[in-house]
Amino acid sequence: MYTSVLPSGKARPAISTASLPDIIFMLLFFFMMVTVLRDADLKVRVLTPEATQLTQLAEKSLVNYIYIGQPAPQFVGYYGSSPRIQLGDRIASVADIPFFLENHKQSLPEAMRSRITSSLRVDGAVTMGIVQEVKTALRKNGQLKVNYSTRKRNRDL
Repeated sequence: MYTSVLPSGKARPAISTASLPDIIFMLLFFFMMVTVLRDADLKVRVLTPEATQLTQLAEKSLVNYIYIGQPAPQFVGYYGSSPRIQLGDRIASVADIPFFLENHKQSLPEAMRSRITSSLRVDGAVTMGIVQEVKTALRKNGQLKVNYSTRKRNRDL
């Protein structure tokens, strides 16, 4: 341990670094707990349309993400090339939407369930037929807060 000498001739004790590893591990543990990784591996291609005026959703834990698009190239042989719906990590049908919504509701406290938003991430090349079916299923199941995800348009264009 090193000490420094003050101008008055008295020795100043060195700063102890014994607790430094504890502090580092606490910070590491904290960041591991609060970091949210991507929930779903995309099996459909989604290139959302561009928009100029966007608002960000406040609480990501209250959002159901529903992806609609063509199956990714590695899944075309299995699912075909027509647009598909992805709920979580799996390709699903419109009939699976009520179960998906109920699972998400059950994972949240009762007080927060009324604030759930369904975010539709729809590929720009998909026709509105399948999107309308999804919106109808959401409405029938009481999910009236619906958001369309987009990407920000470049202002240079």
